[in-house]
Amino acid sequence: MSERVSEVGRLVRLGFAEPRAAAEALTAAALWADGRPVDEDAELVVEAIADTADPDLAAAALARLTAVVRHPSELLGGLREREGLRARLLSVLGTSPALGDHLVAHPEHWYVLADDDVVSVRPSLLGLQWQLLAAVGADIRDDAPRATVADPVPRLRSAYRRCLVALAARDLSGTMAVEDVAAELADLASACLSAGLAVARATLPEDAAAVRLAVVGMGKCGGRELNYVSDVDVVFVAEPPEGADEQAALQTATLLASRMMQVCGDAAWPVDAALRPEGKAGPLVRTLASHAAYYQRWAKTWEFQALLKARPVAGDLALGQDYCDLVGPLVWSAGERPGFVEDVQAMRRRVEGTLRGDTADREVKLGPGGLRDVEFSVQLLQLVHGRVDDTVRSGTTLTALDQLAAGGYVGREDARHLAMAYRWLRTVEHRLQLHRLRRTHLLPPESDEVALRRLARSMGYRGDVLPLFRRERYGHQREVRRLHEKLFYRPLLAAVARLPAADVRLSPEQARERLTALGFRDPRTALRHLEALTSGVSRRASIQQTLLPAMLGWFADAPDPDAGLLSYRQVSDALGTTPWYLRLLRDEGEAAERLARLLATSRYAADLLVRAPDAVRILASDDELTPRTRESLDAALLAVARRRDDWEASAVAVRSLRRYELLRIACADLLRVTTAVGHALSDVSGATVGAALEIATRKVEAERRGPVPVRMAVVAMGRLGGREQGYGSDADVLFVHEPLVGTSESEAAAAAHDIANELRRLLALPAPDPPLLVDADLRPEGRQGPLTRSLGSYRAYYARWSHVWEAQALLRAAPLAGDGDLTSRFLQMVDEIRYPAGGLTDEQLAEIRRIKKRVERERLPKGADPWLALKIGRGGLADVEWTVQLLQLRHGAAVPALRTPMTVPALRAAAEAGLLATEDARVLEEAWTLTSRVRDLLVLIKGRPVETLPHEGRELVGVARALGYPAEAQGHFLEHYRHLGQQAREVVERAFYT
Repeated sequence: MSERVSEVGRLVRLGFAEPRAAAEALTAAALWADGRPVDEDAELVVEAIADTADPDLAAAALARLTAVVRHPSELLGGLREREGLRARLLSVLGTSPALGDHLVAHPEHWYVLADDDVVSVRPSLLGLQWQLLAAVGADIRDDAPRATVADPVPRLRSAYRRCLVALAARDLSGTMAVEDVAAELADLASACLSAGLAVARATLPEDAAAVRLAVVGMGKCGGRELNYVSDVDVVFVAEPPEGADEQAALQTATLLASRMMQVCGDAAWPVDAALRPEGKAGPLVRTLASHAAYYQRWAKTWEFQALLKARPVAGDLALGQDYCDLVGPLVWSAGERPGFVEDVQAMRRRVEGTLRGDTADREVKLGPGGLRDVEFSVQLLQLVHGRVDDTVRSGTTLTALDQLAAGGYVGREDARHLAMAYRWLRTVEHRLQLHRLRRTHLLPPESDEVALRRLARSMGYRGDVLPLFRRERYGHQREVRRLHEKLFYRPLLAAVARLPAADVRLSPEQARERLTALGFRDPRTALRHLEALTSGVSRRASIQQTLLPAMLGWFADAPDPDAGLLSYRQVSDALGTTPWYLRLLRDEGEAAERLARLLATSRYAADLLVRAPDAVRILASDDELTPRTRESLDAALLAVARRRDDWEASAVAVRSLRRYELLRIACADLLRVTTAVGHALSDVSGATVGAALEIATRKVEAERRGPVPVRMAVVAMGRLGGREQGYGSDADVLFVHEPLVGTSESEAAAAAHDIANELRRLLALPAPDPPLLVDADLRPEGRQGPLTRSLGSYRAYYARWSHVWEAQALLRAAPLAGDGDLTSRFLQMVDEIRYPAGGLTDEQLAEIRRIKKRVERERLPKGADPWLALKIGRGGLADVEWTVQLLQLRHGAAVPALRTPMTVPALRAAAEAGLLATEDARVLEEAWTLTSRVRDLLVLIKGRPVETLPHEGRELVGVARALGYPAEAQGHFLEHYRHLGQQAREVVERAFYT
């Protein structure tokens, strides 16, 4: 028993999942006895089996093969002694049960893998044709080879599989690049088509008319990038001999083509002629003239895209080349067809629309970030630029990608990443199909770790393969999707920049077409901007000509390319002669990309940059974009405030510095350098109010010709008090003053009023900078009450007259600027009001609920969807904040952690205290956070406050993309937003209204 356990443990450690079955298989293969390999050579074989994609599969297949080969000792001796044979045969047996079954059925084919020199050399197309034609008894030296053996299809199938075994062995042992594997598969398909045609010729009646028949490969066959299992797309072209009857010749050609398709389908894989004119509804075979008439008059855009890969593969190759020469000019002029760009984009959408939702993320071909993304990108660029550049016309994707990079149409790094990902995805596709020799592009589901592990190991991963495979998979798919979206709209430098006449490749009309493809709504105006930026022979124009192709690509990746280009021209006009500006953009690629994305995404950031173009410098590094602390802001703004005696000029300088900081925050926000936007904006407002208080105080002192007889404090309220300000927020404050010793109340109040009034005026002055509106309407008696009160006056008012809504407003009170001691005493005084010892009375509770219902009824924007209204809407900001504040009013006296002006910490404190279910608190926090973020993003995108999330349009796309959703997933974002709002509203109904 212990010996058996030892055997099981040894095999498990080697990687066998079914150790008992593996032991039996290894024993049957004379490699294993008494719980261990029989000798050192056998141990090498066992270790090699354990290193395959599926050791159990390899062991079982080897046992089966050993049982049927004529000379098992020769096979086993070869495995023991020859490392090359061992690697090739076992990798095939451990990866593909289909090829293992073939070897068991045709055991003599293992010899294909025995000769190191033969197997290591990739066969030529001629060599493959010789093998497959010989299998059906045809002579390759004949002009029209004809099969001579009886029952040729099984022979062709066997020969084809024999070639496939050799190819798979080279592939799996890592001696071939994936593009070479695909090219050899295409050559094997050509050879099979030739053999199938030889079989078809042998079945013709003796009186059949003579005909020339060409088989033209399309799709992956034509592009020499075929899969292990794939339909082979073809088009048939026929021509009668001179003077012969055309109709009779076409009848013979149709018989040949039909029989050839049947033979190849039975022997290897389906032959598909659906890409012919009129598809399956059209004749199977046409003459050259018939093809020409159709393509010149009736063909659709997608047909020309398919013809891009056309290549003669079998039959009369000269006639096939005549066909390619005929359609070539039509392919490369397809971009001039009306609606060309729209047709290509619609075709892409149709392809993506065919995906099933439950398997889309497992699709390596059609899914987002899959092979089709690469192929569509490359083909569109070829069809656009190949019109005038015949160096980018290869039908092979990777070759075409290299050509596009060499021509400057794709950045070299982009091309390198895309090619790397494409090779990885093609390898995955090959391994998936090689397993059962079935046509599939679906990864195993995440739950099937056995299949995923086998797939990963077949690709060469070892150790803990699943995390590494998954990481590389998602990385490659994400990069392909990103580059697909970028390259599908990628411009050509020479298409839009005014270069010397010899280098111009696109006419102005063609450049406008490219701008349309990029997503510009007004390509004519965009072209005028480009001409203005690049005209002339100056260094500035030369650098712009270098920059603009990439800039246009980045503009196209953002929601509003037109606005981005306009703002870029404005910034460039302001800074174009400054030496560092274009050098920064040219040499700091990240700065140029950031600038383009910001200008084409955010009207808010664009307006600030146009007013302060020198701030482009901050885009060069994350350190420059990181928002500054309150302490550093206070120091900088106070230094500016104290620099001059011209009060209004000082205020303008403070506001200019504030504009710079707002831009820093907006850029950091959109570029995801920071997430603490509310804190950063509140700190800037606080420092600005503090600097304005300094200027206003000095002005009043100058007017009074002496120090003011009063202490002043500015208390933050609302979102400012909670450090939750948005880009469109006013600064809600209370002004508090205290007379100095020996000063009358009236004198102090007058001085304090003058300071507060001057502070507000200075920050609202007309200027190029965005104003900071200081709102004191939350003070006692609102606008009817005095602008500022003494501490004693506040105490008396709140003790006698205050309403419950004022206590609610005081929950947000926090220090902002001015006298710190006075602020502290004010906050201590209002604590007993905002955190009442006995909580709320029934009347107060009813009053709060009544007020909220009235607010919902009266302040919801007219005609607005209540689920999309950001502040007052259902599940919106007010819902969450009022719920939190109600809990603070009722329990703040008893739960110290609730005494915070910030919404999220108060929510978490309520959950920890058991006042709110943990899940309810999570929902409210998530809803509040998302809505706050959406509200900020809409201000950034539109340049002004927005009360409602739009249900469609560029603003919605901009918000969704800023939140990480792809451009086409805006519907998913909107659905998520509504769902989260509904969940939050359900919580509010329970926690606030009951």
